[in-house]
Amino acid sequence: MTQKPPRSACQPPEKWFRGDGSVVACTEKVKVLEENWAELREQLQEALDDAILMGCTASQVKAEFKRLVDELPVRYAEQDGAGRDDR
Repeated sequence: MTQKPPRSACQPPEKWFRGDGSVVACTEKVKVLEENWAELREQLQEALDDAILMGCTASQVKAEFKRLVDELPVRYAEQDGAGRDDR
């Protein structure tokens, strides 16, 4: 059996999951999630590059980015997949 190579950290996940464990299968939803991923990755890369050029350390900036993500409020209730429309 052939093993798949590990996904790069820069790539979006192969699958997106709902709170109930089901896969988000709607092509348009997946497209939006992947576009958001690419935009965020590019913005984070630019911000990291700027910080390094201004004398910050990569480890500190990355730690602060992680803290930022961890502290983001969830503004909507998570959906359990009931009544979903993934056609």
